[in-house]
Amino acid sequence: MMMTSKRSKQACGFTFTEVMGAILVLTVAVLGASAYRYHATLDVRKADLQTTGARVACLLCETWRGSSDPNTFDPTTHFGSELTVESVMLSEAPASPTDHTVLGTYRVIVEDTDYRVLLYWKDISTGLRALSVIIVWEWESLTLASLEAYIPSKSFRLTTYVTI
Repeated sequence: MMMTSKRSKQACGFTFTEVMGAILVLTVAVLGASAYRYHATLDVRKADLQTTGARVACLLCETWRGSSDPNTFDPTTHFGSELTVESVMLSEAPASPTDHTVLGTYRVIVEDTDYRVLLYWKDISTGLRALSVIIVWEWESLTLASLEAYIPSKSFRLTTYVTI
């Protein structure tokens, strides 16, 4: 006895709707991955700027604190070729608090990034002085209105105390 098998006539391929659905899913996945990589790269750049700004502020603050006379500290002559530090006009640097004395305003260049620095101090009590540093990056993109509030993600402030 011979058995004959019946074969159904099924299509051996994909429908147009299935192909379009697959393309849509792949497009969403690729765009999502690209957006993730783009934003991750931006966040790494922001973190690098913040870390460098904090390190420069710490370096300036601690060097100023360790100087023999805090009233005459000058970072332009102190660091030499190790760090590019230039004096700038007060209008080209962050504004200082009204009740503090400005030591100087500077431009620090680290890896082609322009940081603007303000060094200022205030006598807290007899024999105790607060030395403060404000550092701002991406200076060109800041507007005059935003300078008053300092965009937190683009500035860093550090204060240390010394006995005088």
